[in-house]
Amino acid sequence: MNVTIRRPRAASVAARIALILSATLVFMLLVTSARSAQVPVALGTAGPFSALAGSTITNTGATALSGDLGVDPGTAQTGIPPGLVGGTIHLADGVSNQAQQDLVTAYDDAAGRSPASIATDLGGQTLVAGVYNSADGTFGLTGTVVLDAQNVPGAVFIFQMATTLITATDSVVSLVNGADACNVFWQVGSSATLGTRTAFNGTILALTSITLVTGAAIEGRALARNAAVTLDTNTITTNACAAPTPTPTPVASPTATPVASPTPTPIASPTPTPFGSPTPTPELSPSPAPTGEAGGSQATLPPTDVATRPPGPGLGMSVAATFVMLMLTGLLTIAALAIRRR
Repeated sequence: MNVTIRRPRAASVAARIALILSATLVFMLLVTSARSAQVPVALGTAGPFSALAGSTITNTGATALSGDLGVDPGTAQTGIPPGLVGGTIHLADGVSNQAQQDLVTAYDDAAGRSPASIATDLGGQTLVAGVYNSADGTFGLTGTVVLDAQNVPGAVFIFQMATTLITATDSVVSLVNGADACNVFWQVGSSATLGTRTAFNGTILALTSITLVTGAAIEGRALARNAAVTLDTNTITTNACAAPTPTPTPVASPTATPVASPTPTPIASPTPTPFGSPTPTPELSPSPAPTGEAGGSQATLPPTDVATRPPGPGLGMSVAATFVMLMLTGLLTIAALAIRRR
């Protein structure tokens, strides 16, 4: 009995390879998009505040805030002293009102960035700069999460939550390789709770409330839009952060319009008339009419230089994404042709 062994056709193998490479390129494109360079979230006048609340700030114990404390539109704060404020206390004044308006702008900015989805529990993860959310719309932290700037100056980390941020006791947000608390932002869709002795880095932008349990410490800010900030023997260290530098828009230099220099009209020299000999009268030959509008000559202006706009930030990212998409299209085409030949 003859046994026929069928070998995979070359077209089938090529199709499988093309599909695998296509999937890999899609994954690379998504990761690259999430890790593309981000600018920091601009806090405006909310930047100097260690704690800012919409309704009230309450404190228990020896809390220490290095920056300002503010409430708006509420007017109440309790527990200061014994808590200490290194900056200024603003209760429903012009400064706190403007800070709340800038907080709304910052919150919307952070919420509007395009994210990549990661695991809900941040504990045990090491993350590079980028924008992140989770499928559950919330983040928790048990243990340590490492934010690695990879020695890139100004690396920005943004975490988006549709609902809550909750950390367990003794949790840590660790910054390595140049990561800076000034460039870490936590946009919380409802309320944030930092557990006992949590060591936290970054600015919390909460829609509702923020609670720091006993001994929790922040290098950054606790900024709540609508409700309370609750403190209990906490430390909030608020460092001055450089404002994000806007990308300058190049202005084209005006090009001077050349002015045609007037051509001097030659003056005919008189010809002496000889005596005794009649001078023949020359016949006038018609002169050819000059070409151009209205019989005049046209001045030719040199071409005007066109100001070129330097590439803005993210151009390299656009080129990389375009290259990946072209590669993906080519591989999918190869796969389709190979499948048709089967």
